[in-house]
Formats: sequence, structure tokens, C-alpha cells
Amino acid sequence: MANGNTFTISILVENYAGVLSQITRLFSRRGYNIQSIAADTIERPDETRITIIADGDLEAAQQILFQLRKQISVISAKLLNPADAIQRSMVIVKVDGDTKEKRDEIIQISNIFRANIIDISLDCLTVSVTGAPDKIEAFIRLMTPFGILELVRSGIVTIERGKLTIHSED
Repeated sequence: MANGNTFTISILVENYAGVLSQITRLFSRRGYNIQSIAADTIERPDETRITIIADGDLEAAQQILFQLRKQISVISAKLLNPADAIQRSMVIVKVDGDTKEKRDEIIQISNIFRANIIDISLDCLTVSVTGAPDKIEAFIRLMTPFGILELVRSGIVTIERGKLTIHSED
């Protein structure tokens, strides 16, 4: 479903070179900004799930769905209701840790967020955290005062709760 000024669409496509470009062109041709995109193969290696969060209202989402379903490569496309879905994202943050006190505090905060310290040196720590988008944002806010040296995020992945599947159309 459209959530305020954004909507989330889960798309199942045939897995071949250029399919992601085809899908993203649909959005750009219509002037819709993609905020987040994640794509990878699923349990069937010949299919890829693409999760897109884009700017727009319900009308924009319905228009995009209509265009997506006309694509030969698209097996199914569904507008996801945030209340019926689970969203997760990952961030890797390289944080300034030039003193033992800073490093200790970063480690303590990381433990609270169940984050993983994936690299440590005398001058910085690299931390990976996975979770709901608001958890990721809170973690970044807490790391900012230490000095974020570098940050990289995955796209947001979404899956429906329960036995609902992407194959069921709206």
C-alpha cells in the first residue's frame, strides 16, 4: 500500500541480464523517484525478487503496477501494505574510534543494537547492523557524534507476513 508519500512494490521477474534496467526505466520514464531498491534471486534461481520503495501516492502505485504487469519479464507484481509486511535493511558504518574510550562506547552501543563489529583498528571500527529501517536510522544517529568516516546501506527488503505470497495479485 502507499504509505504517506511512498509506496512499496514487490516484483517477481524472470532472471536474465537487463531485467532490472527494464524495471527501473518504467519508474524513471514516469518521473517516479526510487528511494530504495533491492534485487536478488529467490529459491528458484531463474527468478529474481525486486523490492522497490518509491515516491508517490496510491494512484501512482496503481499506475506503475499496471505498467509492470504488462512487461513480459514480470511474473507478478504486488503493492505491499506496510502493516502486513516485514521490512529489513542493513548498514555498514565505519566510525572514528581514535581513543580507547570512544571504541568502548561504540562497542557498547553496538551491543545494544545487536550489531556486529566486523573490523577494528586503533583509529576506527567498522560495524554492521541489520533491522527495520527505523532501527537503522537510530543507530546512525547514535554513531554520528563519534564521526562517521564511511557508510554504506543495502536496499530495504520486504516480505509479507504469514502465508501471503508475491504470486497472489491485488
